[in-house]
Amino acid sequence: MDVLIQQIINGLVLGSMYALVALGYTMVYGIINLINFAHGEVLMVGALTSWSVMTWWAQACPEWPESVGFVLSLLAACGVCGGLNYFIEKVAYRPLRRAPKLAPLITAIGLSILLQTLAMIIWKPNYKSYVSPFGTTPIDVLGAVISPTQMMILGVTAVLLLALMVLVNTTRLGRAMRATSESAQMASLMGVKPDQVISLTFVIGAVLAGVAGVMWAANFGTVHHAMGFLPGLKAFTAAVLGGIGNLPGAVVGGLCLGLIESIGSGYLGELTGGVLGSQYSDIFAFLVLILMLTLRPSGLLGEKLAERA
Repeated sequence: MDVLIQQIINGLVLGSMYALVALGYTMVYGIINLINFAHGEVLMVGALTSWSVMTWWAQACPEWPESVGFVLSLLAACGVCGGLNYFIEKVAYRPLRRAPKLAPLITAIGLSILLQTLAMIIWKPNYKSYVSPFGTTPIDVLGAVISPTQMMILGVTAVLLLALMVLVNTTRLGRAMRATSESAQMASLMGVKPDQVISLTFVIGAVLAGVAGVMWAANFGTVHHAMGFLPGLKAFTAAVLGGIGNLPGAVVGGLCLGLIESIGSGYLGELTGGVLGSQYSDIFAFLVLILMLTLRPSGLLGEKLAERA
């Protein structure tokens, strides 16, 4: 039972980070039917930006608390990621909006490789240590343990998810986003500016990915130029699992994928005496993707489709 509780905690922490990134995928897809495969690299840029600010803060203001530097690094990561995704949408995706579906897909893959290469040039290819300012002292929970950093991840994720749901469902921008997702042409006739809405959607998704990147770095303790590829791919799996285009589905898919991956790898390690374990956790994520695409392509909650006359 202790093992189960521990793996549930680990799975919720992991799944909450997947959910933040999956929301970026599903928001963009819901608006313009595009899978932005460069989204994982936005997570990477956020993590490396945070690392740079944290390193600068430790050298420039050693007498100040590290937590202040962490908050500043989080804000910097959100700003850089938002600006980066705004630039990507305007330069790379907007000219291809009426192109065949294969063109933006290839562009997204090319952007992913380009961003990795630029990050390797700017930050160098070596792994960098990322020290969480919240400490690693474990807290006992029903026989399992959770660190202050993991508690912070769960708390920040819950607040952001709630804020996003309020934004989409109750604000003027949210109504504009929903209208644009149904029909950009009809929305424009009602006074909505689809280009601005699409750009803001990319920015919001990037901010969530930037936060996820900082959380990922704080949880695992390292950052590097290729760190965004696998989390991005798994977040896409989470979006498909929940029903791509469906915001609650992205959250459910992220949490479910995190739990499946954590519990599966944990018990696999127990059954094999540690021979097989966390290093094989990716198997469960992509097995879920294959099964979902085969058995229920619309996802657990299904894609929200616009009603058309």
